[in-house]
Amino acid sequence: MSSEAVKVDADMVVTFHYSLRDRDSADELIESSTGKEPVVYMHGHANIVPGLEEQMSGKQVGDKFTATVPPEQAYGLRDPNAVQRVPIKHLMNAGKLAAGQTVAVNTRQGPRHALVVKVGHFNVDLDLNHPLAGRTLMFDIEIVDVRAATPEELEHGHAHGPDGHGHDHDHAHDHGHDHDHDHAGHGHRHD
Repeated sequence: MSSEAVKVDADMVVTFHYSLRDRDSADELIESSTGKEPVVYMHGHANIVPGLEEQMSGKQVGDKFTATVPPEQAYGLRDPNAVQRVPIKHLMNAGKLAAGQTVAVNTRQGPRHALVVKVGHFNVDLDLNHPLAGRTLMFDIEIVDVRAATPEELEHGHAHGPDGHGHDHDHAHDHGHDHDHDHAGHGHRHD
């Protein structure tokens, strides 16, 4: 059976390149893996956004396609209650603050990235929504490789390297981590 015939299915490790745009402003490239490392993930383990994973099923090496993913299958709808007033002292390495910048804030779940909406003397209004919440995303995908996962990868629930490990990919992955860059990849490290 030639590798070309291998289709994306549960427990397969998939390598792909992507370019990400917002459907409503399709001229603006949010980010792309072109010229960088491709994304490597294990299919069926929620290592990339659900809507993209669903559209990857059944594809094979060499396939190029555009996946349009609504917010409900990507980063969720915007939550108006996610804008909160926080004492500036709770921010990590804040420095000089300005509306529109991204900062790290300590939460009970650990550090989260948030967008500064407004700055006061002692408090800052932060938008804790994911930067891509509420947006319909368009992923231009090219599938580079599809292979069976190793027993260790199956045990850990994600792809390892040389292909899959130690890279902090950008925006196609979301493994429940709140990094600025987790839209296409997840950044597991086993150092």
